[in-house]
Order: sequence, then structure tokens, then C-alpha cells
Amino acid sequence: MTKDLERDLGLASVMAISIGAMIGSGIFILPALAIEIAGPGVVIAYLLAGLLVVPAALSKSEMATAMPEAGGTYIYIERGMGPLLGTVAGVGTWFSLAFKGALALVGGVPYLVLLLDLPVKPVALTLAVVLIAVNVFGAKQTGQLQVAIVVVMLAALAWFVGGGATTVDPGQFDGSLDDGLGGLLAATGLVFVSYAGVTKVASVAEEIEDPGRNIPLGILGSLTFTTILYVLIVAVMIGVSPLEELADSATPMAVAAEEALASPGVIAVVLAAILALVSTANAGILSSSRYPFAMSRDDLAPPRFATVSDRFGTPITAITLTGGVMLALIAFVPILEIAKLASAFQILVFVLINVAVIAFRYADPEEYEPTFESPLYPAVQLFGVASGLVLLTQMGTVALVGAAVITAGSIAWYALYARPRIDRAGIAVNTVRRSTGRSAVDRTEDVLESGSDDVFVALTEGTGQARERQLIRIAADVARERGGGVTVVQFDEVPDQVSLDYASETQSPADLQFEEQTDQLSAEFDVPITYGEIVSHDTKHAIVNFAAHEGDDVLLMERQPGGLRHQLIGSPVEWILEHAPCDVVLVEDRDFDAVSEVTVLTDRSPFDPSKVRIADALAGEFDATVRLVYAVESSASADLKRTVEEYQAELSELCSASVTTELVETDGSVSALIDIARDAEFLVVGRSGGRLRPVFGNDLADRLIDATDSPALGVHAHESRRPGLVGRIVERFVF
Repeated sequence: MTKDLERDLGLASVMAISIGAMIGSGIFILPALAIEIAGPGVVIAYLLAGLLVVPAALSKSEMATAMPEAGGTYIYIERGMGPLLGTVAGVGTWFSLAFKGALALVGGVPYLVLLLDLPVKPVALTLAVVLIAVNVFGAKQTGQLQVAIVVVMLAALAWFVGGGATTVDPGQFDGSLDDGLGGLLAATGLVFVSYAGVTKVASVAEEIEDPGRNIPLGILGSLTFTTILYVLIVAVMIGVSPLEELADSATPMAVAAEEALASPGVIAVVLAAILALVSTANAGILSSSRYPFAMSRDDLAPPRFATVSDRFGTPITAITLTGGVMLALIAFVPILEIAKLASAFQILVFVLINVAVIAFRYADPEEYEPTFESPLYPAVQLFGVASGLVLLTQMGTVALVGAAVITAGSIAWYALYARPRIDRAGIAVNTVRRSTGRSAVDRTEDVLESGSDDVFVALTEGTGQARERQLIRIAADVARERGGGVTVVQFDEVPDQVSLDYASETQSPADLQFEEQTDQLSAEFDVPITYGEIVSHDTKHAIVNFAAHEGDDVLLMERQPGGLRHQLIGSPVEWILEHAPCDVVLVEDRDFDAVSEVTVLTDRSPFDPSKVRIADALAGEFDATVRLVYAVESSASADLKRTVEEYQAELSELCSASVTTELVETDGSVSALIDIARDAEFLVVGRSGGRLRPVFGNDLADRLIDATDSPALGVHAHESRRPGLVGRIVERFVF
């Protein structure tokens, strides 16, 4: 029998938790660093940072009411957007909390050494080791102690604001915008981490009574209170102290307290700062160590991170890893860069929170039923994403490179370690996948039900009669299915020095042979066949121009083997693929007579409608079966496999020929696809061509065709028959 958590946390408790998570050592440290960047404009920076947190606060409130269970940001993003972005969010949040803990130690210790004449860095490292040991040994920080610390800090800060407000000099705020928008945004990004704890209450959402009301009110109320408090504190600091002294001091709050409240105020501020140091640093170790622990339980990290010590009852590996990162930061990274890194990762996580809500709303899964919905959706979330990305650009090289490296590392970790071990996807990914499958079926239906297919066969003087017959046969089979016709044109290319008028009036033996053999072939097939010859200085341009002028639906050509030169600079065929106004079919020069099965092969994206159309037409004429083969990696999720099978079943109902479907599990390598291609009696594959052609190495379709001895077609669909770039990226991602 499962046990439920008692819902006994009211609005006051929710606000207390959220305020307690935000009020920490940051307010004692960051103002000096921010003043150096934006001067008195730091007051506006704190206000702006609070406003920019609102979208993430609304998004987190909505997700917490939809899934009011113990957890947090990592769980919401992993469940909604899948394990890939869950990995990025988990690692990002872990680093953000580790950076915040390191910042508390590096920036908070100077307040301690005001009382004791000790070196800052060794003391910070010693305290870090002590706190790591406390967490390893499992000593508990009671809720009452945490409340007491918050009360003392708030009392000291309230005294500071109330006592110092009467001595504020308004002239201190002159030139608040002298550093321009860039300086203001850089300072805003730096102090952003001060609001990191605003959504922590979501981790205890399952214990909150009336979550649809108390979670959003608690989060927004605490954010409003804390923003006002921060703005007042910084305004008093700047108003009572010279900016130069604040910017140069490692203890700016103590400097301001001495100006406004004399020695008693300094003692109160130092006491509050030391309490904040211990509370924030300990919370950083405790909270951040939970992320590798949780990711390990979800198979996104090695099992040892989820191992709990039999002796101490704590996840020692996760705690020591987090502690090691914090020690390295304290020892080697300047405090300003630690602050920037902490804020950068928090901004990145908040961006993902906003994206997660968009994903949930777009997917609209049955189980996502929030009792509170973010107002002005999706404008608020899009603003949150855009503003977060703008702030990231202002964080400096170290923060940007750090965020990029950790994000790329998270993606690489997921690809190399986690992906082979998991069999699930996010709710939004599953829903988008099914929607993409339905869209692909609709596109295929439109193509199959379109009008007649007029096929244009492009030949050269070197095309023999047997080869021409095979090309015309395929063209006739494709055209006949929908009542179209075939146009056969031989293109003769002459040097630029030769006049086209002269060349067109001169008939060579090859020209006469073409006319004779084409005339014979036109009587062999029961479709309208017209033929002619075109002389040009550039065959590829002439082919494309003719297809555009005639309005043909399909261009049929011989497939040309590509050497190294063609791989490096492209071939005429590649140029035609990119510029042709219609579908292009490249035919491999292999003889065939009777065909009983036409294999259409794809992987990691839906079947191209043009491939299905060509295969269906040929199978109908051959009295053959269309074999739809979809290759998936053996590690693919069960939902992906189920969606592909449903998609194949819907696709088979659209074809006029009989269809069999196969879902083949592979190791994801090209060699696995080649093995499938070798078994095909008649192979139809898609071709990228154009700008998507690899710079080194052939197109995958070429490699598959080269690997088989069977007749094969490479089908390149016209741009109008394919989804746009974003659509193709989505298809590759979800399929």
C-alpha cells in the first residue's frame, strides 16, 4: 500500500520556504561586484533581475500544480522534454548550486575574517571540507534551525534598511545609466543567481494544501517581497557609502553598516553574513548532491552515485563529487567568475523551465492538468526564453564558454552513456512524435492522390539502346499508374566555340540512332511517349530549364558514380538535384526483368512521400509487393517503436499495391543499413543531394546503392514536397 504525504503547508509556509531559499549570502557579496560593472545602476539591475525571473516563476508554478509531487526542476524537464534535456537540466542545476555554494564560501569568509585575522582562501577551503564532512556523516540541519537563521538574517537586514534609509544621499544615484544598456544587463545577469531559490518550493509541492492557489501565490509573493527587499538593501548601501569603497571592498554590507549604524550595525551584519555563509554553503552541498543521486536512479548517471552508505545513510559518492567541484572552484576560480558561472547556469535552467511549459502545452498530454495556468501563454514563456538568452550573452567569455562546454558535455554524456541504457522519452517528445507521424501520413496521402505523373527522361549521346529501354520502362511504369506521359530528350553538349544553330542543324550518326531506337521503344509501351534532342553549351542547365518549361512531375536520369572530384566540388547531378523544379529519380544501371518486391528503406525520419509514390507505382506495374523497412536503434524507446509501427500501418493503407512493413532493430551504424539494402530485390532510397551533400564521402543513398547488386533508385524529392528545415530537424529528433 502506497503512502501519501500530508498536505499541511499553507500559504505562509510556502512563502517562508521560498524566501528562505532566496535570502542567502549573495546579498552580502554580489552588490560590490555588480557596482563595479554598473555603478549605481545596480539598483535597477536587482529590480530587472527580479522581473526577468517572473516567467520562470509562473512556469514552475504551473508545472508544480500539474504534477504536485516531491521533486523539482530536473524531474519536470526530464518528464516533459525527455532524458536528453533532463540530463542538461540536471547537470546545469547541479553546477549552478555547486557554484552558489562556492560563492557563499569565497564571498562570505571575508566577513568572518573581520573578526579573526585569517587568510580568506585557506579558511574557505577548511570550511568547505568541514561542511562536506557534515553532509557525508549525515548530521541534520533541522527545520527549526533554518527558520531561526532566516529570521536573524531578515531582522538584521530590516534593521539595516530601516536604520540606513534616513541617511541616504540621493546624489549617490546620479549616473545610474552611465554604463549603458550593456553594463546594466551584465550586472542583471550577475545578480540573477540571488533569486535562484524562488522555485525551490516546487520540490515539496506534494505537501502543500490547495496547491493551485498556494503555490503560485507563494512563489510570486515571495519573489515580490525579496525583490523589494534586495532593491531597498542595495539602495541603502549605495546611498550611505562612497561607490569606490563599496566596489573595492570584499565586505560591502559591513562598509555600509558602519556608515549608517556604527559598530552595532556592523556586528549585526557580520553575524547575519556568517549565518548566511553556513546556511547557503551547506544548502549548496546538500541540494546539489541530490542531482547526481536522482540522475543515477533514472539511469542518466552511473549507479554508484545512487549508492547510500550503510554506515551514514548518505549518498557519499554524490556528496564527495559535489564537494570536489566546490573545492576546485574555491581554490582556482576568481570570485567574480564563480558568480557569473552560478548565474549563467541558473539562467540556462530557467530558460529550460520556460521551454518545458511550452512543450507540455503543445503536447497537451492527458495527464498534464494544471490547476493554475500561466497567464499570457506563450508570450510570457517566450519572453523568458529570449531575455534569458540575451542575459547569457552579457555574462562574459568565461561564463559563456563554461555554459557551452557543460551543455555540450551533458549532451555528449547522454549520447555515450545514458542513451543506450534507457527506454523512455518525455511526454512532449512522445506527443510531438505521434503528431509528426500523422503529418507525414497526410503529406504522403496528398502526394499519392495528386494528379497525373508526367515523367521526363534525360539522356546523353552515350546512352545505349538497352539502357534507354530500362529508363523508359521505369518512366512508363511510373507515368501509367496515374495516366501521365513520358518525354524522352537526348542532350548534346558542344563547346562554347561552336554555334548552337550550327550544332542543331548537324545530325550525327548517334542522333539518328537515338531517333530510330526511341521510335521503336515508343511503340513498345502503352503510354504516350514523345522524344526530341536539345543542343546546349551546358547540359545540366538545359535539363533543369526544360523540366521547368514543360512542367514535368518527375525527372528520370542515369545515376552517375561519383569520384573524389565530385565528392569535393560536386557533380552536375548534384547541381541538378538542387535546382530541379520537380522530383528527381536516379536509376542505377542494372538489368532486371520480373520483380516480386520493392523495398523502401529509411531510418530516423518518416518515409519520403515521393519514395512511397514511386515504389507504389512500380510495384503496381510489376504486380509486386511494397516492403516498407524502417530501421531503428535497438536502444530506441518502446514508444518510438510503437509510433513507427502505427505510422507504417497507416502508410500501407494509402498504397494501391500490397504492402508489408518491417521494423528492424540495428546498432545504428551504416553497415547495418547496408546489410538491409543487400537483401532487397529492388531498392528505393531517398537522397539528400544539393547543399546537404557531405563534403567528404558519398551521400548515404549512394553508399546503400553501391552496396547492393540489385536494381535501385535514388529518389530526391523536390523542396515543395518536404517539410522545412525546422520540420526536418524535428523529424530527425523525434523519429
